[in-house]
Amino acid sequence: MKYATYCLLIVLGFLGLSVMSSINEYVFFAGFVILQFVILATAWNILGGYAGYVNFGVPAFIAMGAYTAVVLFKSISAPLVVQIIGGGILAGALGLGVGLLTLKLRGIFFSIATVAVVFILETVVNNWRYVGGATGMQLTRPPDLWFFESYTRMLFFVMAVLAVLSVSIARYVQDSFLGRGLRAVRDSEEAAECSGVPTLKIKLIACTISGALMGVAGSPMPMYLSYIEPASTFNLSYSIYALGMPIIGGTSHWIGPVIGALLLATLQQIVTVTVSNELNVLIVGVLLVLFVVIAPEGILGLVKKWKQSSK
Repeated sequence: MKYATYCLLIVLGFLGLSVMSSINEYVFFAGFVILQFVILATAWNILGGYAGYVNFGVPAFIAMGAYTAVVLFKSISAPLVVQIIGGGILAGALGLGVGLLTLKLRGIFFSIATVAVVFILETVVNNWRYVGGATGMQLTRPPDLWFFESYTRMLFFVMAVLAVLSVSIARYVQDSFLGRGLRAVRDSEEAAECSGVPTLKIKLIACTISGALMGVAGSPMPMYLSYIEPASTFNLSYSIYALGMPIIGGTSHWIGPVIGALLLATLQQIVTVTVSNELNVLIVGVLLVLFVVIAPEGILGLVKKWKQSSK
């Protein structure tokens, strides 16, 4: 109950921020990206952090959510809420399908298989003219802004709600039987199976939840950019970001990906404005190397060591 209250206060805080007219519009534009990264990091950690299955197919799930939203908007003029729900459902179904085909693989073989999914879906979209094909398509935002002054502010609030929801799901998974089973799989899958843990079942559930949350994160993107095209939607940099943020924050706890996402995404937005957009990937790479060498358990690991040393 206490955690739900905190989440409600956070959402109300974002709502108050979004209706303020004196704040520069770029703050909401950048805030959308930061909150999207929180969702991606949280979603990736459910399978990659808890179970130890490294998923490099993040762009495929983001694109599934984004292109589902485009199809729904173009075909039936679906509102944003319907687009997000549809994107999450289809991305979750993709996660289940990918899990059925790949979760019997382990280690690098699973990771390679998830990368293959990205290229397969990108080839399909490149040849699908209804959604713009390889050249992409321009989208016109609907006039419905609820009580917000701009569509960007409305999307910022929507993404804030989705981020709180995603973190709440990750926290529930961590403390549930599913989370305990996933951690057992990460430590030793053979030992988990011998102990009666339904390893394949819980991995499929985790893959479905993770995929659905990534699809939810991708669904508002077409309206956020007013444009969509395969090259940026299927950008493999998303895989690097989704992997790097939990590692920097710490994969052992639900709060770790949130810390890593807020730190990394905020730093990237600052660098984009002050220096150059091309340095974003370099920043991720440098931070990853530093944390893997100096603090393999992330920021949470550093805090834990500091508390132990201070006793």
